[in-house]
Amino acid sequence: MRIGIDIDGVLTDYERFSYDYFSKYCLENKIDYHILDSQYETCDTFNVSKNIEKQFWKKNLNFYATNYPARPFASEVIKKLKEEGNEIYIITARTLTDRQDESGQKMRETVENWLTKNMIEYNKIIYCKRPTYNKINEINNYKIDLMIEDSPQNVEKLSKLIPVIIFHSEYNKNCNLPNTTRCYSWYDIYRYIQNKSC
Repeated sequence: MRIGIDIDGVLTDYERFSYDYFSKYCLENKIDYHILDSQYETCDTFNVSKNIEKQFWKKNLNFYATNYPARPFASEVIKKLKEEGNEIYIITARTLTDRQDESGQKMRETVENWLTKNMIEYNKIIYCKRPTYNKINEINNYKIDLMIEDSPQNVEKLSKLIPVIIFHSEYNKNCNLPNTTRCYSWYDIYRYIQNKSC
């Protein structure tokens, strides 16, 4: 089976990072906020302007992309899936990675170094074009059989084509669609794939 895996929100706990670091940033910069946990974008989650969100990521993106750890057991489970004959495709729309300039090259290198550092094995990494990052072209081009995703927008579009595992978060808790399964941890994902393969 060819398994597609998103990075932000699936390999990392993007939601936890946003809650922890964005609230700290707001307090340090005297920015009022109100958390709306059903929202996906950071500016919508904290009910602040897009410009504030942009300034936050300008300050914190490198730290997040370089140092924020993978979710527990992601490496272990992915290794098991590969050993059992599955192909792993990392499919990401991480900011900057679609640019054909120095900043794009630097972020792609950062992503690949982070995957190595966190011992995430894969067959291929695919960088999606932004801002239309619904991943449909990548799913079709690489004949992906199953996608692990957190973005409600992507889940909605991809689940019309292939089964999607929704990695649970508050911002996707209302995303209950046909052809989807909700999982809560990497070993929960492993159990689902094992049962599906039986």
